[in-house]
Amino acid sequence: MLHLNDVTVRLGGRAILAGASLHLPAGHRYGLVGRNGAGKSTLLRLIDQDLQPDGGEVRLRRNARLGKVAQEAPGGRTTPLEAVLAADVERAALLHEAETTTDPGRIGEVHTRLAEIDAHTAPIRAERILKGLGFDPAMQARPLSSYSGGWRMRVALAAVLFAEPDLLLLDEPTNHLDIEATLWLQTYLKSYPHTLLVVSHDRDLLNEVPERIVHLEDGKTTLYTGGFDDFIRIRGEQRELLAKQAASVDAKRKHMQAFVDRFRYKASKARQAQSRLKALEKLQPIVLPSEAASVRFEFTAKDLPAPPLITINDASAGYDGRIILRDLDLRIDPDDRIALLGANGNGKSTFAKLLAGRLEPAEGEIIRAPKLRFGFFAQHQIEDLVPGQTPLEHMMAARPTERAEAMRARLGRFGLGANQALQKVAVLSGGEKARLTFALMALDDPQILILDEPTNHLDIESREALIEALADFPGAVILISHDTHLVHHAADRLWLVADGRVRPFDGDLDDYRARLTGETAPKPVPEPAAPLRAASSPAKRAELADLRRGAKDAERELERLTGLKAKLDRALADPRLYGDAERAATLARENAQLSEAIATAEASWLEAEEALQDAIG
Repeated sequence: MLHLNDVTVRLGGRAILAGASLHLPAGHRYGLVGRNGAGKSTLLRLIDQDLQPDGGEVRLRRNARLGKVAQEAPGGRTTPLEAVLAADVERAALLHEAETTTDPGRIGEVHTRLAEIDAHTAPIRAERILKGLGFDPAMQARPLSSYSGGWRMRVALAAVLFAEPDLLLLDEPTNHLDIEATLWLQTYLKSYPHTLLVVSHDRDLLNEVPERIVHLEDGKTTLYTGGFDDFIRIRGEQRELLAKQAASVDAKRKHMQAFVDRFRYKASKARQAQSRLKALEKLQPIVLPSEAASVRFEFTAKDLPAPPLITINDASAGYDGRIILRDLDLRIDPDDRIALLGANGNGKSTFAKLLAGRLEPAEGEIIRAPKLRFGFFAQHQIEDLVPGQTPLEHMMAARPTERAEAMRARLGRFGLGANQALQKVAVLSGGEKARLTFALMALDDPQILILDEPTNHLDIESREALIEALADFPGAVILISHDTHLVHHAADRLWLVADGRVRPFDGDLDDYRARLTGETAPKPVPEPAAPLRAASSPAKRAELADLRRGAKDAERELERLTGLKAKLDRALADPRLYGDAERAATLARENAQLSEAIATAEASWLEAEEALQDAIG
């Protein structure tokens, strides 16, 4: 289907691709991965012939139809259904010809071809794709001009899926989707009948959909069999083997160089020394692939109030007299990790604003713990950053009385080092802007985090760093995200926002995926038996809190003992100690006792973690 032979591309004087070769047989699904700036978008532009290589050849199978999502969202009075049907250019042309041609022979040919491409069932297929992406029948008939840009981009995605090109290129296809549409898309792409190449930072999609992973690194491509987790495992094993080989070669070079240095001027050893010199010239060092800089996030929560943080009693909320959510009876505690499910437009963002006090209830009451501090992340906040200011200037503007060093340290908590802190926002990547937004959000040391689609601009490494930071955060987390990997690992409870209600969902993401298989717009779960938090009773919450505390205490004890042993090891390594035989013997006994204590503490910690995971399910 696709052949790249020794391709080189230079942009701005830098080689983005350097002798890259790639051969993709037809009929398979591929995921394209690589860290930011590796050249993934450049590679897609080459395949699309939007960019010509400086060297090498890009060749697509003759007469193959290539498809990608249009960069500009469709608009005007056209409906979503009409826009999707129009994407099959051959069908549209044949239908027009069937209505206008008068040649009997040609009429027969047209209708034969329409039957061959199954043209008469096309509207059903288009409706099914649009439904999967969140458009109910009424929405499919509304003009595109009535939709936001995000919804119109869904139509662009639906159109290219409907056209079924021989080679489908998808670049971050889930960015404009909610979790429901993302789950549907994963299922749909797994049965795509032609060749697919998808670029994504969605780890679950990269595990569910591709049969092979194309890794772009240092200007070259490498093909791996399996999904993303398989790629990570195999690449790790390869790096470990390379590291061992590099160490072996380095040791051999040092040994040979030592021989040359010792004997090169001795007549009896001169020939052997010259032989070693020639061997040294041929012994090329093994260069390990470059590693991406590690990313870390850190959220703190000082003075955490006693539970509950928030209690909602018989509340409703909406805008301009129109009620969107009603009959809200819920409670949030410090140890809660809650993800909100529900299609876009059902009220997830409304509920988030209600929790944070950015929207007052129309009825009922919301009781918040005294002086409760919120950290609120929403996509528009990234757009609100000032392009001409640096991250440090943003932080200093928010905290003018703080020292610049303290603000730099806070930026460092979110992976923005010294260089990025002083760059203008205009030149930062989307991921760096998102990290700055996190840093600004965390200035007040919030006790509850409300995150509305926090990963759209983050690469896989940053998403993993966010998962780790949320696991360490001692306060509560409310999460709205289409990233199923993030939801699975960062949330232990699911609430469904549907039909004007917010209620616990009794199940996990796999249950929710199964629920969506037969119905794109999920119906609400049955009314919980208890008025508050039926999926997690007060006894269950108390049990989880105790288990979390137990696991944390066990971890702290293990860290304490490990620290003591490290100090003791340093003392035992001091040669001066052995002038005092009695003290040396005492420290040796203490060291043995500490080793036993560490083994016991480690076992206790593992048991506590296992009990916690079993309780979470």
